[in-house]
Amino acid sequence: MRSMTGYGFGARDADGRACVVELKSVNHRFLDISFRMPRVMAFLEDTVRRTISARLARGHVDVFIVYRNDRPDARRVVVDEALARSYGGALERVAELLGSAARPQPQFVAQLPDAMRVDTADEDRDILAGMCEGALGDALDALAGMRLTEGAALRDELRQRLDALESLRQRIMEHAPRVVSDYRDKLAARMREALDATGGTTLLTLDPQRLALEVALLADRASIDEELARLDSHFAQARELFAADYPVGRKLDFLIQEFYREINTIGGKSLSAEVTALVVDAKAEVEKLREQVQNIE
Repeated sequence: MRSMTGYGFGARDADGRACVVELKSVNHRFLDISFRMPRVMAFLEDTVRRTISARLARGHVDVFIVYRNDRPDARRVVVDEALARSYGGALERVAELLGSAARPQPQFVAQLPDAMRVDTADEDRDILAGMCEGALGDALDALAGMRLTEGAALRDELRQRLDALESLRQRIMEHAPRVVSDYRDKLAARMREALDATGGTTLLTLDPQRLALEVALLADRASIDEELARLDSHFAQARELFAADYPVGRKLDFLIQEFYREINTIGGKSLSAEVTALVVDAKAEVEKLREQVQNIE
């Protein structure tokens, strides 16, 4: 089990070049990758995306790549000769108009817009790809390790929550026989009230055995045995997923919904105050489970 939250760092230095890769991941329904990288390394975006996708299944991942080239040949100053001559000619013309014999100073011309510029040297893409691959591998290892560590802590907490839910299920199951009997008694009482209200003129003509059968059939619909059995099955599936060695977040999210559905149905059927209180506690535990499952890959 792995969390979707983590951080990873990797770096490579070689021959005056340095590449740093940082990865930050948080919760997300799917795998979503965003990049911040220098233009000189933009050609590596698809490769980096495929590498990350091979290691991670879910989460929003921010990728930060920094590259620095400190080699002596990394930059060079380029003079726009045509523009510099044009600047010089224009300045000489201005001097003539003003009656000055001074010639324009080179350092002044050099400061004029676009007369000079600094160009970066062409990079060796193979060298960049190798450095990025190594730094990314280290960052992914660190990120995966952190997600695994947090996943282990999440698994322990989920097991505790599931233990609490199973305990509540057991206590509800102890009240299960009374759920049907309470419903039967309440239904029979309402029928007696209806009989008394009509003075017995209509309902007295019904067969008492048929009436008792109908009450029993309606009361059986209040049984929570099936919901309790399905809950037990869902709990077993959850424990299997806790021990799985593949991403289980989506399956657990679905199971949590089933937990809530069964518990909600139990609460709707029960007329017992004790069961209702246990259902409230169970819903609270399910909500805590749901919050934690959102962090699982």
